[in-house]
Amino acid sequence: MSVVVSPPRTGRQQREETYGIGANGRARKVVATLGGRFSLELGIDLDGTPGEVERWALAATLFGNRISAAVAMRTYRVLERAGVTTIVDAGDRVREELVSLLDSGGYARYDERTASRLHALAKVIAERYGGSLSTLGGQLTDPDELEGALERLPGWGPVTVRAFLRELRGVWPGADPELDDRAAASARHVHLPAAPDALQSVAAAAHLDFRDLEAGLLRLALCHDFAACPGGEECPLAAFDREQLVHF
Repeated sequence: MSVVVSPPRTGRQQREETYGIGANGRARKVVATLGGRFSLELGIDLDGTPGEVERWALAATLFGNRISAAVAMRTYRVLERAGVTTIVDAGDRVREELVSLLDSGGYARYDERTASRLHALAKVIAERYGGSLSTLGGQLTDPDELEGALERLPGWGPVTVRAFLRELRGVWPGADPELDDRAAASARHVHLPAAPDALQSVAAAAHLDFRDLEAGLLRLALCHDFAACPGGEECPLAAFDREQLVHF
């Protein structure tokens, strides 16, 4: 009697058995409903020219404070309309003007402190990196060294550094921050894998950029009450309101 030997299951098949083929659809729903990368929402294409990194550095500085993501994005747009698109641009403006622009975006609680921080950042970037933070991407390919260098920037703690590097995955060789705990919690809530490698595989199978899925899951955590929701297929992915996006 012949014995039929089944071929070994692929990693993808094993994940589908665990999470169901519907995981791909849930991943797409997260991004379609909540949005993906914050940089793209601001019109910043980090896969484009190096200059886009400078724009994202300014936005990440705003995200780094304990203020809602919605206010941070609105404030960035106010600065952009005024011609302040990078940290170096901010360094060229008088402090009073920066404070006024930050106030206009709703950033009033941190206006004075952030104006001072932007001036300090502009000075350091000029002195250490020739006025272009994007040079770091090619100089430092070790994730720990890169994160250490960024954390030494004035006012750039772990929260700002993670926000900055998350959306530079695949652009800078050293941009490889750990998956945010809140994104992992969201993944478990909607029955997606919380392990980074498995979640990246789901993103690939769903034809999503992993950065968009990670950002979408983070957005879910920022505006959703997990305790009051059954999760999985039953999760309505929040009554999404951008003003509810709490701080990073």
